[in-house]
Amino acid sequence: MNHYMKTNYHTHTTRCKHAVGTEREYIEAAISMGMEVLGFADHVPCPFTDGYVSTIRMDMEQADEYVHSIRSLAREYEGTIRLLVGFEAEYTPEFFDAQMEMLHRVNGDYLIMGQHFLGRESDGTYTGAPTKNDDFLKGYVDTVIAGMETGAFLYLAHPDLINYEGTDGVYEQEMTRLCEALYDLRIPLEINLQGLLQHRHYPAERFWQIAGRIGNRVVLGVDAHNPSQICEQGVYERAMRMAEKYALKIEEIDPGSICGY
Repeated sequence: MNHYMKTNYHTHTTRCKHAVGTEREYIEAAISMGMEVLGFADHVPCPFTDGYVSTIRMDMEQADEYVHSIRSLAREYEGTIRLLVGFEAEYTPEFFDAQMEMLHRVNGDYLIMGQHFLGRESDGTYTGAPTKNDDFLKGYVDTVIAGMETGAFLYLAHPDLINYEGTDGVYEQEMTRLCEALYDLRIPLEINLQGLLQHRHYPAERFWQIAGRIGNRVVLGVDAHNPSQICEQGVYERAMRMAEKYALKIEEIDPGSICGY
């Protein structure tokens, strides 16, 4: 096996209702690829009060079991691979305090931002849906920056998830604003390997051209929803070619530098 990433902090479990495989299968896949750190960051639960039941994230009462499961495996695999447990979360001010209280209570390791919605999942708008609405793009950038300014998030997953198909100049202006803000905050951006594997609209080369020009910190995230995705050497190599094309410097985040909340 050629060189491969040593750390991945973006791994899901079946609790999100759209991933497959056991935690052990993800861990064994990571070990087979020579990874040193595997972080689970399943979709954070939301304290819905209107009876809404999410089909894409665990329920609030599953958080304790989720963390306990990974902690138990971490003890079993100690000395072979370091296992961490966190959550992938949207920044939704309405839910933020309750989610942070939950994260403190279960004693997770980290939080990454994946801004899948503007507004609530139940009645908000999916950011990956095609749009030509300038205000929607601006709202995405405003929300991401506001969330990152809380200091709660380790990095921004799939920053180019926003699927804006409007004016090139508006995209350039707003994504430059996002990249400059995260550069100043020293928060990395993620090249999302699942997006590459599944030929989604992200990673978007026009976004990474901006990030390369600004000099943002960059990490790779498998965004694994299937253990087999961890073993996709070819996708990793495609990501590295993209990084080289836009002069992006890929970082392996040191586990000791993970932000607390």
